[in-house]
Amino acid sequence: MTDTQTDAPGEADGPKGIGGAGRARRLIHGWSANLVQIVLGLTQQLLLLPAFLRVWSSDLLAAWLVIYAAGGLVVVADSGLQLRAINRFLSFWSSADSDGRTARFYRAMQRIYLAIVAGLAALLCAAIYVAPPSAVLGFHATPTIDAAMLVMTLGMLLSVPGNLAAGLYRVRGRYGRLIWLQNAALLLGQFAQLAALFTSGTLLAVAAAFVSTQLLFTIFIVAFDAPRLFPFLRLAARSSFKMPSWRWSIGQLGRALPFAVTNVAELALVNLPVLLVSALVTDRVAVAQWGLTRLITGLVRALCLLVALPFGAELGHDHAIGDKERLRRHYAYGSAFVTGLASLVVAGMLPFWPDFFALWTHGSIPYDGPLAVILLLGSAAVAPSLLALVFASHSNHGELLIRTKGLQLVVFLALSFALIPSIGPLGAAAAVVASDILIQFGLLGWLIMRQTLRRPLRHIAFLLVMTAVIVAAGWMMGREINALVPGSGLVNFVAECAIWLIVVGVLARPLLSAAVRDRLRAMVPT
Repeated sequence: MTDTQTDAPGEADGPKGIGGAGRARRLIHGWSANLVQIVLGLTQQLLLLPAFLRVWSSDLLAAWLVIYAAGGLVVVADSGLQLRAINRFLSFWSSADSDGRTARFYRAMQRIYLAIVAGLAALLCAAIYVAPPSAVLGFHATPTIDAAMLVMTLGMLLSVPGNLAAGLYRVRGRYGRLIWLQNAALLLGQFAQLAALFTSGTLLAVAAAFVSTQLLFTIFIVAFDAPRLFPFLRLAARSSFKMPSWRWSIGQLGRALPFAVTNVAELALVNLPVLLVSALVTDRVAVAQWGLTRLITGLVRALCLLVALPFGAELGHDHAIGDKERLRRHYAYGSAFVTGLASLVVAGMLPFWPDFFALWTHGSIPYDGPLAVILLLGSAAVAPSLLALVFASHSNHGELLIRTKGLQLVVFLALSFALIPSIGPLGAAAAVVASDILIQFGLLGWLIMRQTLRRPLRHIAFLLVMTAVIVAAGWMMGREINALVPGSGLVNFVAECAIWLIVVGVLARPLLSAAVRDRLRAMVPT
């Protein structure tokens, strides 16, 4: 349900366009790259673990998971500067010297990134020297953990300046290329981890293998690929640029603060529920149920965000040049597309998740039906707000973001402490879903839709009806397939899923017709 109109060559290739291909082609390239990235993420988190356990003990694996998580937290070092840069790059579209202003801002921001990374690297080395992770985290007997933690966190920190170039790729219509290059680095890194695991077997070797490919990716796009794709960066590098003043640099950090708070809030809302349930619930089986179920609903959210991200720069471009009609049309179509995809995924998970859960855990952890249903239905309900979140980040709505995401975090914490002690993981699920629906959808999503669309209420009603129809139909169809294909085990599960996908494919076949897609687009209220 995306617009198939391609940009005119003069608009796409000139300084007022964003790339040399049509919007639909850019979106498809971005979605396909993001899909591969999801698969690689699952491979890293799930499929590599059995290989690690062939060489490592459970204590070593636990240490690696802590090191990997610490590397993931380094993303907060960006401090919201990437989204600040993206919004500035987008604002330059309407200027007479778009390339020149972009290049000057890029070089100035690059110096800020380097200063931040240098300062944080010194603090990181000092912190690990003063408080070794082996002592702080209780891994006294684990060899090389301190060095591995330093290599992982320092390496990921050194890759942060690549965010600036990544932002330029997104604004200039090269999002798909960026993600494909990142996918190549992730895949190479997984092979490197396996090689280091079976040749050396130390935490340090595996951490170095993982982080080295991330650094190679950063160096490649910053030093070689970006200057080749955007020649104005090379011209700017030859010009004499004065160092940005402290006042200007601090001003950029201040303007990036709302985006930093938004990223921290999103990170907290993903990780805090697991920590709170672990701390407030004494039943360890219930904690395991929560962690595993939250993982799959987190995958639904990540899928929706990765589908929405390619829309971000496109919608931000329309907003920057003041093309309200095109912005309205594409926002409405994108909102319906993200919501429909989330609803379809949830509709497929609801009937088959119990069978997968039993296979995944080998029956060692009982299935909690109400918990899974609440989280999955909540994932479908909140899907429209994820495009609103992405668009707000690409249209300079910093004040709105900091207020709504901060409020959402407060509401979640209040509901968690009120509900988790009494009803356990169900309380955490209720807190997550309620904060998403009340604040992210009910406040952030509503304000963005009201500013963007002519008929926001009608659009929301359309999305809710579409979600209810898709989820109910897919769920009931899955239950019928469960009844028609009795039995258990992997073969039975694969057969049920295959039948469901075949039926969905047959029902979706009319979408191959351009006329049908046009009629469906006409039904979406804008």
